[in-house]
Formats: sequence, C-alpha cells, structure tokens
Amino acid sequence: MFVTLEGGEGAGKSTSRDFIVSLLEAYSIPFIQTREPGGTPIGEALRELLLSKEGTAPSVTTELLMVFAARAQHLHEVIEPALREGKWVLCDRFTDATYAYQGYGRGFDLREIEALETLVQRGRHPDLTLLFDIDPQLGMARATQRAELDRFEEEELAFFERVREGYLSRAEFDSRFKIIDASRSIDDVQDALQAILLPLLDGPS
Repeated sequence: MFVTLEGGEGAGKSTSRDFIVSLLEAYSIPFIQTREPGGTPIGEALRELLLSKEGTAPSVTTELLMVFAARAQHLHEVIEPALREGKWVLCDRFTDATYAYQGYGRGFDLREIEALETLVQRGRHPDLTLLFDIDPQLGMARATQRAELDRFEEEELAFFERVREGYLSRAEFDSRFKIIDASRSIDDVQDALQAILLPLLDGPS
C-alpha cells in the first residue's frame, strides 16, 4: 500500500508516523518511510532550496516545478521500486500538499497542477491518505515551540487557513482520505489511527 500523511503545520505528523511505523513493525509488514519534498539525494537538495530563508525566494512557478521535479525523482528512485517489491510506502506529504500549499495557499491554477500531476505520476496515487486536520492557529502555536521556522512556516495565518481549506476540499471528494482530528490528545489520535489501519494490517498483505 502507498500511504501518505498530510496536514498543516503543527499537526503532529511526525509523532503519528512513528506510531504507524511501530504498527507495521509489530505486524511484520515490509515497508519504507520517506518524505516530500525529498526522499532522494536530488529531492533533498531541492527541499533545502525550497525551505531555506536565505537568498531570493523562488517564484510560485519555480517553487511548483521544483516540487514536481523532486517528486518525479522520488517516484522513479524510491516509491515505484518499493511498491514493485511488495513493500508498503509511508510518505510524509505527497501531491495533496502541492494542491493545498501551491494551489490554495499560493493561488496557483489547479488545472496546471493537475497537468503536472498527470505528467509526473502517470496514474500513481496513494491508496490511503491520512489527513491530520488542525486549526491553523493552534498548529502554528505548536510549530513555533518545536524549532526554528522554515520559509513556509513563516507565512501569515491566512495562508495556512487557505491550505487547510484546500486539504478539506480535496478530502470531501476522495474516499482515500481519512480525516483525523489532530487537535485531540496523542492517545486519541493513535486510537483513531489504529481503527483505520488495523483492518488493513489484519487482512491479506
């Protein structure tokens, strides 16, 4: 299965990812974990450029093309080979983040994002997307406590409200999404994850 974790800043994706990893290990499911942008040497180099606050910020078009360039290499080098080998792929962010951040957040034409998605992914989509939903104000309050903010995290609150709107809009029309209330306690979030994942882990691998 190809499983993606999505959500705004401070939604607790990293903590939840670690919990999902523990479940996969407990059930002896072969898997890899990866992230976007990143996941390959080329992708990680592009990630550093995208998140850095030094120098001139890329234009919206440049940012979008960098994201999809990293994704193309990620699919070719990591995701597709792992799926062919019968492994689960657990990925922190994928194309839904591009629609949410560059589309809704930055205001880029969604049809042009869709055209790049078709070109790069050639029909590959996640089997399951776990959307960790949180009020942006609470999420940013959490994010500011954990580490220095990157270029995206320094955007205004209105940007993250648009990002949340983008995620929820996509989830409304696609059954692969499972929305998890990330404002709840860690125990509650983990209970929700177990309810979603255990039936998949108990079934045929």
